[in-house]
Amino acid sequence: MKIAVTSQNKTSITQHAGHCQKFWLYGTKDGEIIEKKLVELSADQSFHHCSSHEPHPLDEVQVLISGGMGQGLMRRLERKGIEGVITKETDLDQAIMAYLDGSLVREESECHEGHHGNHKGQNRHQHRHQHRHQHQHHGSTSDRQFEPA
Repeated sequence: MKIAVTSQNKTSITQHAGHCQKFWLYGTKDGEIIEKKLVELSADQSFHHCSSHEPHPLDEVQVLISGGMGQGLMRRLERKGIEGVITKETDLDQAIMAYLDGSLVREESECHEGHHGNHKGQNRHQHRHQHRHQHQHHGSTSDRQFEPA
């Protein structure tokens, strides 16, 4: 199995898979790492800048592990038969071994779709934050509902 891991700094798992240009590519067999090499992409080859309809240098992997990626990239990977995995783990080798043995702690996909501005995902997040905030201050003027700034 081939597993790519985002590592813009070349030393740990980094966020923003869509903009990342440096990936560690792991070859694994029978639950062991058998190969590890750095793949450096041009800016035009980053997921954010290249077309999802064109071949990509990471199309050969079965798994892409990152500290963060949006739902759009998750769907794009899925269409290509690649499992997108988000984790807070930052140690490269430890994340691979944890993935292989099934113990890697996974996170939810980010709600953004590669652009900025209000959309339903942000509004739900703001509402949940606002709702939690209101209930943390029982009996104070914070119980009143305020519109987000």
